[in-house]
Amino acid sequence: MATNVSEFVIRRIREWGVTRVFGYPGDGIGELDGMLGSAERKGEGLEYIRPTHEEISALMATAHAKFTGETGVCIATSSPGAFHMLNGLYDAQMDNQPVVAIVGQQGLAALGTFVQQESNLERVFADVACYVQTVTSPDQAQVVIDTAFRTARLRLQPAVVILPHDVQAMDWKPPASENWVSRSSGAAPSTAVAPPASELQKMAEIINAGERVSFLVGHGATGATDEVLEAARLAGAGIITALRGKQVVPSEVTFHSQQLGLLGSKPSLDQMKGCDTLVILGSNYPYGQFLPATGQARAVQVDLKAEQLGIRYPTELNIWGDVKAVLQGVIPLLEQKTDLSWQEGVSRGMVEWDREMRDQAMLTYSDGVNPRRVFHELNERLPEKAIVTCDAGTTADWYGHHIRLRRGMLGDMSGRLATMLAAMPYATAAKFAFSDRTVVCTIGDGAFQMLGMNELITIKKYLCTWATKQFIVVIMHNDDLGQVSWEMRTEDGNPLWRGSQDVETMDYAAYAELLGFKGIRVRQDDEAAGALDEAFAHDGVTVIDAYVSRNVPPLPPHISREYAVNTAKALLKGDPQELGVIKDSAVAMASEGLDRVKGALHLGRDEHEANARQTDGHGRDDTHDTEGGR
Repeated sequence: MATNVSEFVIRRIREWGVTRVFGYPGDGIGELDGMLGSAERKGEGLEYIRPTHEEISALMATAHAKFTGETGVCIATSSPGAFHMLNGLYDAQMDNQPVVAIVGQQGLAALGTFVQQESNLERVFADVACYVQTVTSPDQAQVVIDTAFRTARLRLQPAVVILPHDVQAMDWKPPASENWVSRSSGAAPSTAVAPPASELQKMAEIINAGERVSFLVGHGATGATDEVLEAARLAGAGIITALRGKQVVPSEVTFHSQQLGLLGSKPSLDQMKGCDTLVILGSNYPYGQFLPATGQARAVQVDLKAEQLGIRYPTELNIWGDVKAVLQGVIPLLEQKTDLSWQEGVSRGMVEWDREMRDQAMLTYSDGVNPRRVFHELNERLPEKAIVTCDAGTTADWYGHHIRLRRGMLGDMSGRLATMLAAMPYATAAKFAFSDRTVVCTIGDGAFQMLGMNELITIKKYLCTWATKQFIVVIMHNDDLGQVSWEMRTEDGNPLWRGSQDVETMDYAAYAELLGFKGIRVRQDDEAAGALDEAFAHDGVTVIDAYVSRNVPPLPPHISREYAVNTAKALLKGDPQELGVIKDSAVAMASEGLDRVKGALHLGRDEHEANARQTDGHGRDDTHDTEGGR
């Protein structure tokens, strides 16, 4: 039987080890869609997952790559479908994930003639993809597919293959041995890159010379957990994980101080202030203000992304390589530290920090459930090998502060892009990859309203295919785009503006019930534990609609002068939640004593008023002349 280009592409994708693709149909990709259906009927196809939107398909492909280590594949039609995938592909680009997108295009003869849905897709994808190519003849199909997969794997970036509609149906035969025709290899490249022995020796010498060594571990160290722990043991090092590296180092490791920065812990901040040696492993941690002062620490960085070496801190040694392979070469060269006081100090700090996080979770607020309580109770109940996703926004704060991933658990989010709504496609993709595991999606109501609600429909469609049906969605329901509201206050000194920040309320539990799922409402703090017990006892989909306070501050481990001043500015400008913010910020600091927050807010208020008087030029205080003389 004759083979056309679409049939060959499907077969070649399978040869690259892909068994599942995420797609949305359309006439621009119609022949490939038809052949996917034909191959499925023959038992020779790919598992085709069709969510409710092309953006979701690209995010699911990215999540699949993150959770499995395989190449993610998404498929869409020409112009509108292709454009919708961009956000998910940027997520893959910015979090260094191999994804191949296959998109349709109008027929070859129509290119450049302004016909319906014909656009310059190569130009559109040029910024997001490491490789973009239109297949213009059957002879080109093999080399383009192979190059897309190989480049995505080696560059850890998305690649895009554009298939014009007529080319999809052209006859295909193996490329001949002739000029201008490439006969390409479908063999996957090795990424176990390691440097010369001399570079490994330099790295070992730097670590051995350090007295206060800290490892900063990112998602790029996935698969190297044992090597990271052994190297840290020998070096007497403390370990910090970037938010996306949380799954790499088990939470039961006592000298793992979790995250760094606004979403991080005080022990991690203390490490960065006190270390004399910094080892960055598979991380592009972007917040340089939290890293050691220049000249404070000798630093080494290891990463497969060569262009991301040495761009966050003045590192002394930059090693292009795979974290696992590099550490396997370095570990025999490391000397066992006998003085473990630095590492033990990190462990003691984490005991205190965990106690503070527990105390913060047990506080009560006047306008709703404490969101920290929900995450604390969730963490207490996570079963073995659970997978947890979180969204951009305050759910990322609570995830960073309260979720502790034990060995074997997985967790992830949209990292550097930090796009809203990713938690739902991430969780759904994780469930497809590991259908026997419990998956928990934590998401804000704003993100859930974007496209998250739609994905409950996708779950309903595919639920019967999963080995176990347990899938839990925990919604932080506060009718507010909370993270942005706090960023307006703390970064720009602006009050909350309801016109942009309010989220229309709805009964999310009732929506879940409409689809045949279990819906649970949590309106009181002491209901959180029971709701989660009920969810984990249910072999099915559960949506927990938690009515949480909108004024609980996502407080960093250290309140900076800028944070305090800007918050005071926002309140003095007439923030509609002023009383709630002041009251709940004070409550949030109760476990440490009120002096910290009171001092910060008084500092901010005094500095703001002093600046205002100076600007007035007459020493006259006009800062309270609005909003009823407040």
